[in-house]
Amino acid sequence: MISICNKSVLGTVSEKDIEALKPQALAAAQTLEKGDGAGNDFLGWLHLPSEITAAELDDINATARQLRQECDYVVVIGIGGSYLGAKAVIEALSDNFAAYKQNEGAKVVFAGNNIGEDYLYDLMRLLEGKRFGIVVISKSGTTTEPAIAFRLLKAMLEKQVGKAEASKLIVAITDAKRGALRSLATQEGYKTYVIADNVGGRFSVLTPVGLLPVAIAGFDINALVAGAVEMEKAPADMMVDYAATRNALYQAGKKVEILVNYNPNLHFLAEWWKQLYGESEGKDGKGIFPASVDFTTDLHSMGQWIQDGERTIFETVITVERQRNEVVIPTDNADLDGLNYIAGRRVDEVNKMAELGTRLAHVDGGVPCMLITLPALNEKYLGQLIYFFEKACGMSGYMLGVNPFNQPGVEAYKRNMFALLNKPGYEAQSAELAKRL
Repeated sequence: MISICNKSVLGTVSEKDIEALKPQALAAAQTLEKGDGAGNDFLGWLHLPSEITAAELDDINATARQLRQECDYVVVIGIGGSYLGAKAVIEALSDNFAAYKQNEGAKVVFAGNNIGEDYLYDLMRLLEGKRFGIVVISKSGTTTEPAIAFRLLKAMLEKQVGKAEASKLIVAITDAKRGALRSLATQEGYKTYVIADNVGGRFSVLTPVGLLPVAIAGFDINALVAGAVEMEKAPADMMVDYAATRNALYQAGKKVEILVNYNPNLHFLAEWWKQLYGESEGKDGKGIFPASVDFTTDLHSMGQWIQDGERTIFETVITVERQRNEVVIPTDNADLDGLNYIAGRRVDEVNKMAELGTRLAHVDGGVPCMLITLPALNEKYLGQLIYFFEKACGMSGYMLGVNPFNQPGVEAYKRNMFALLNKPGYEAQSAELAKRL
C-alpha cells in the first residue's frame, strides 16, 4: 500500500494544528459519503472503482485488443480530464523511449488538447499512409479543441480507408443520450462508451475515458482498478492526514503546493494532479495554487527559488521505492570525472540520496515537506494513488468551503474566444469586445 508521512512539516505547523483540522477532514469525508454537500450530483467517482464490473473491463480490453491489432497508431482526442488521466498513467508505465521503438501493437498519441496548427499538421503527416484509429472523448462533441482535431482526423481517416471502414476504427466516449457526438456516433455506428453525468472530467480516469487508452497502450487496467478499490475500501486515515496537513499549511500562509517527483515517468501524473486540485479548489478567491517540478532536473532551474525564494510554498514529494530496472555505475581507472566514490552503486541509490539531501535542505530553508511513498511504479499502486488524490481533493475542497466539483471560471475565456471568432449567438459580445480592442 502507498503511504504518507507529514513529519517534515512540523516547525511550520504543529501536530496540534494538524490534529485540530482532522475533525473537519473527517466531516468532509462523511459529507462525501452522505452525498449532501455542494456538487453532490458529481460524486459518481466516489465508489466507481468497486462498481466497475468484470464484464465492463472485459469489453474495454476487447476493444483495446482490436484497435491494437488493426492500427499502427490510435489517436486519443480529448482535453483536460478527457486526456490528462490517461496520459498520466500511460507515461508512468511506459518505456521512456517507446516512441522510438518498433513495438508490437498500436502506439497511443494524443490530439485535441491544444489548438496548435503545427502540432496538428505534424500529426497528420505522421498518420499519412498509416493504419490509425481514433478514440474521441467529449460529453458534448462541441468543445473547440477536440472538435477541431476530430473533424480533421475523421475526414483524413475516411479518405484513407472509406467511410464504412473508418466507422469501425472510431470509438466515441460521450454522453449516454444527448450531444453532437452521441448523435454522430449513433448515425455512423461507432463503438461507444458512456461518460456518466455524475462524473466530472478531472475525476474520470477510472472510467472508459482513461481505461480504454491505457488498455490500448498495453497496460493492465484490471490491476489499475484493483489498486483503486483497495484505496477506496481502506480507512480514510491517509486522505485525512493529507487534507488536514495541506489546509493547516494554507492557513499558515503557504499558498503554493509543489508536487515533486524524482522519476521522469511521473511528469504527467503531476499534470493530472494540477488539474484535479486547481480546478477543484481555485474559486471564490480561495485555493492552494498547484505547481510541479521534476527533480533532479529542475533543481538546476527552479532549485534556487525553492530554496531561497518567498516562503509561501510547501512540497509534496512522490518517491518510488523500487525501480523496474537496475543500472550500476562502473569504475573508471582514470576517474577524471571524480565518480569512483560511487562506482558499484546503483543509479537509483544516488537518486535517493539526492532526494533525501534535497528534502533536508528545503526543510532547513523553510519549505515544509510531505512524502508520499509508492512501493513500485505499477498499475496497482498508481490506482491507489489516483483514488487517494481524488478523495483527498473532495475532502480538502469541502474543508476550504468551496464546491470542489464545479468549474465556473473556465467559461470566461470561451465566451471571449467565441465572440472574437464571431460565432453565431455571440454578436453582442463581439461588438463589445470590438470596442475594447
